[in-house]
Amino acid sequence: MTKISGFSKLSKLDKINWVCDNYLSENSNAKDIITQYLNDDKKLQKLHDEFAENTISNYYLPFGVAPNFCIDGEMFCIPMVIEESSVVAAASKAAKFWLDKGGFKTKVLNTTKVGQVHFKFSGDFNKLKTLFDEQKSKFFEDASSITKNMEKRGGGILDIQLVDKTELLSSYYQLHCTFETVDAMGANFINSCLEQFGKTLEDIYQPEFDVEVILCILSNYVPECLVRAEVSCPLHLLGKTEKEALNFAQRFKYAIDIANVEPYRAVTHNKGIMNGIDAVVLATGNDFRAIEACAHAYASKEGRYKSLTHASIVDDVFRFWIDVPIAVGTVGGLTSLHPLVKVALQMLNNPNAKDLMKIIAVAGLAQNFAAVNSLVTTGIQKGHMKMHLLNILNQFEATPEEKEQAIEYFKTHTATHSEAVDFITRIRK
Repeated sequence: MTKISGFSKLSKLDKINWVCDNYLSENSNAKDIITQYLNDDKKLQKLHDEFAENTISNYYLPFGVAPNFCIDGEMFCIPMVIEESSVVAAASKAAKFWLDKGGFKTKVLNTTKVGQVHFKFSGDFNKLKTLFDEQKSKFFEDASSITKNMEKRGGGILDIQLVDKTELLSSYYQLHCTFETVDAMGANFINSCLEQFGKTLEDIYQPEFDVEVILCILSNYVPECLVRAEVSCPLHLLGKTEKEALNFAQRFKYAIDIANVEPYRAVTHNKGIMNGIDAVVLATGNDFRAIEACAHAYASKEGRYKSLTHASIVDDVFRFWIDVPIAVGTVGGLTSLHPLVKVALQMLNNPNAKDLMKIIAVAGLAQNFAAVNSLVTTGIQKGHMKMHLLNILNQFEATPEEKEQAIEYFKTHTATHSEAVDFITRIRK
């Protein structure tokens, strides 16, 4: 085991040399690979270095765009950052499919965010509650210096509730706090408020009660920070004939129903939704891990993991929609620092947080429509493997001529990994 002290204080080159000497000694190209991704623009590289700690290089992901999205009557070209083959193509295909059928409709249902002060108390809850009710306004007053600027923008603390959780854990209570953070993701704002609430809680109770604050932290589960995106059209527009259209709609709806009752299917189903959501979240400099965690928790809100999307066929109208919690910001953090994030937001007409929620939800719905559409018709592999073909060819360092031959061949043949390997081997012989 190689141990080092003061690693963070080393220069970037010394960090690279240490990693290569101690952990990549068998790879003679490691240093060249690491350094080739560093930006020649020193100012830009410094900016990227300061996004994280102990940086030794930059990790690139493709920045793609999906055009032809009609959202609430407005046309969008959606930026997507993702490495998985076929995701951007699938989103674009879904956008084009719905373009002449009314496009996507959206609605923000709520924007409430949550934070909690978790504390221990072993006394009489009724006395605790009485004093809390009497002193509740003090929590707002003590945090006024923190909330002043947020309130000017239309946000702030919405409510603070005292919650008894002792049925789940001995002596466990919490302050369950709700917030409006307008166009900011609001993590720093919420956590600052919560830490002040913790101090106020101890100030109020310590003279009389034995209250111990354990932690003050926002929650990434925001089930009320909710947005809806949907598409709908007369049934006959889904196929060349009425019979074909009805068959497609029924198969599609049944596939969604399966994801609502079978968790094994639902996880993969929702992962496909997150392909679209995460790609836009990344492109716009937001926290995809928080949104992922929240979405999956929301999918389990009824006690069983289920689909985030829904479908119906009523009065010869097909409807497909998603309700999903999405907490994002368009000010602060990477949104004002990363040059490509700025470009992505400009591409989306500089949306506010609510508008960005809508666009992200649409990307998730489009991705899911494309995936389920493939699954209930041609199967998922036909389109996916053709998009993945270039990755396979690149693994074999195929020349441009070999790639051209392979693409032409697999227009009429099934593209699997083994078939691609066999083909490249054959033409090289």
